[in-house]
Amino acid sequence: MSSIVAIVGRPNVGKSTLFNRLIQRREAIVDAVSGVTRDRHYGKSEWNGREFSVIDTGGYVRGSDDVFEAEIDKQVELAIDEADAIIFMVDVESGVTGMDEDVAELLRKVDKPVFLVVNKVDNNKRAETAMEFYSLGLGEYFTIASINGSGTGDLLDAVVKALPEMENEEPNELPRFAVAGRPNAGKSSFINALIGEERYIVTDIAGTTRDSIDTKYNRFGFEFNLVDTAGIRRKSKVKEDLEFYSVMRSIRAIEHCDVCLLVLDATRGFDGQDQNIFWLAERNRKGVVILVNKWDLIEKDTMTTNQFEKRIREEIAPFTDVPIIFISALTKQRIFKAIETAVEVYKNKSKNIKTSVLNDVMLPIIENNPPPALKGKYVKIKYITQLPTPQPQFAFFCNLPQYVKEPYKRFLENKLREQFDFHGVPISIYMRKK
Repeated sequence: MSSIVAIVGRPNVGKSTLFNRLIQRREAIVDAVSGVTRDRHYGKSEWNGREFSVIDTGGYVRGSDDVFEAEIDKQVELAIDEADAIIFMVDVESGVTGMDEDVAELLRKVDKPVFLVVNKVDNNKRAETAMEFYSLGLGEYFTIASINGSGTGDLLDAVVKALPEMENEEPNELPRFAVAGRPNAGKSSFINALIGEERYIVTDIAGTTRDSIDTKYNRFGFEFNLVDTAGIRRKSKVKEDLEFYSVMRSIRAIEHCDVCLLVLDATRGFDGQDQNIFWLAERNRKGVVILVNKWDLIEKDTMTTNQFEKRIREEIAPFTDVPIIFISALTKQRIFKAIETAVEVYKNKSKNIKTSVLNDVMLPIIENNPPPALKGKYVKIKYITQLPTPQPQFAFFCNLPQYVKEPYKRFLENKLREQFDFHGVPISIYMRKK
């Protein structure tokens, strides 16, 4: 099971900049305005062969009257509760502040690894100034400059070393379909509609992911585990931030599923929370089926479905080869079509194309549409093979792999989809030196 690392601290200490560096892509908003990270951001990171999830929380301000800051504080506390390790960031330029002391007081009560990180330390004088952060009572600290990555290697060495050992889960040969989505989208209603009348349930077993339940289910002659991520937290948590726990449960479930059934509320559209969960599934290279629930509540004309689907595909570009099914858990409209489609996506994800077939089909396409020349040099792709991985990954062997850019990789991906049907499944393209 992948571990979770939370980055916490008061506003404007550089948490989002460190987050972006850890996940190696610019997703969180980096801004000097207090409270800009009002929503958490989630990403995957890897260091020394160890993968973990990262949460960038909002700035912590205890006792604020601002409604947004009060909500941020609650989310920071929840992130601390859910994380396996915590990075506490402070700013050498401003020194120890009252808000830093508030966060430190919170973290001293936590029985988890806490890494005090002093940011913006880019010269010897600032390194000396950083010693004042010993007063926070959290022991040794790390000095970094998140803007250029200085010091982050030593920090990550320590973080990875402190993460709990990977659990040796019992092998489970059954495919796992995770039902994910924001609160009140209808996840529980969808699952209840599936299993309420149809007596295909074999047993309920404790899930291998935190706070999820696996239901063994059989439909269309295909047996699988249906993973429910909805409404499983203990009752004392219900009054807290449901959307936060929805994403945390989704992170855990998605990491250990084969296909993610993303349930969204048609009356709300495909909003930021839905998009977060979609991209979590895509980054984890999982199959995806989007289920637009509560379609019975939408006033429709002949163009409504096409327009709604078009908006979703614009938001998920460039990975648009995803099934979108309009359902109603209440009326059971197309709920079994959803499962049938998930089974097809799973089979697509597990598809293995023979090397001879792959080359016979793709090399003529490449010959007719070769990569663009760069600096007067021509790329010649000689050979293609599918890699032995749990999801579709392809290696294209050529003379100048460094000259093949993303647009041409997308062209190759689209041709693979056209020829071999990888509907609903992310594809990875790698250029290798021949």
